[in-house]
Amino acid sequence: MDTSTARSTALSTDLSTLGTLGTETRNERTAHLDGMPVADLLTAMNDEDQTVALAVRRALPRIAEAVAAAEAALRRGGRLIYLGAGTSGRIGLLDAVECPPTFGTAPEQVMGLLAGGPGAFITAVEGAEDDPELAVADLEAAGLSSADVLVGLAASGRTPYVIGGLRHARATGAATVSVACNADAEVSRHADVAIEVVTGPEVLTGSTRLKAGTAEKLVCNMLSTATMVRLGKVYGNLMVDVRATNAKLVDRARRIVVQATGAEPDDAERALAQAGGHAKTAIVMLLTGMTCDEAAEALRRGDGSIRSATGTGTFTG
Repeated sequence: MDTSTARSTALSTDLSTLGTLGTETRNERTAHLDGMPVADLLTAMNDEDQTVALAVRRALPRIAEAVAAAEAALRRGGRLIYLGAGTSGRIGLLDAVECPPTFGTAPEQVMGLLAGGPGAFITAVEGAEDDPELAVADLEAAGLSSADVLVGLAASGRTPYVIGGLRHARATGAATVSVACNADAEVSRHADVAIEVVTGPEVLTGSTRLKAGTAEKLVCNMLSTATMVRLGKVYGNLMVDVRATNAKLVDRARRIVVQATGAEPDDAERALAQAGGHAKTAIVMLLTGMTCDEAAEALRRGDGSIRSATGTGTFTG
């Protein structure tokens, strides 16, 4: 049996059980969706959405393990890489592109790979999710190494593209995390940390852009945010590594410095100007009386943590 035939046979086996997955079964609570008044339809959707956060809560211990893996990868110079197809891949890519402006990360430090390439974010690429070798090629092109952590997102838990990527990452020695919205998901068998957020039947049968997509977004929110907090890119609950690249963010950076230090707005603005717009450096300057160069050096020695740079201690846990 050649490779393409074997792949096709495996895919056929996967599809034979697709209808039994919780995300594919029919939701009896919305069986008459097309006959509902709009107000009732929206209430039904909202009721179903209420269950998603509770499903995520049940997965928190595994999400915490994933945060530890991501933190370790980034501390050793590796990357957090999301991998997925369709809605799942778009959610990973969305989280990745928000990290540089929010946390000041380098664009390549957190990245998202989508089956079919970046163009698939807008227009679906037919068959891309069914090819596990495509994920291998994408990861090789991205230079995956043993320092990285790969997060495979698959609402169904059986997407061949994601499984192929997780297998390759494991063979490379990278840490692996899977996120699925069904119990006992196939992707879970190929990951060091398996996150299963069981969201159940969708309001619209099989439309996993709904509850499953929401669950995946919540997990990605937690994973990236908690990891960046652990890496010292947050002070209190302030995004002190924000990149002030437009008028709104320049104003936000000024307000962040004021909130973090209690300084007057004019003093915060002057410190920011001396720090080249870097809120974290300005905060250390105002809290300690250091010069800009001294504050920058203290942050470097403190691994980017304001608490370490100012000698006010660090959070543990």
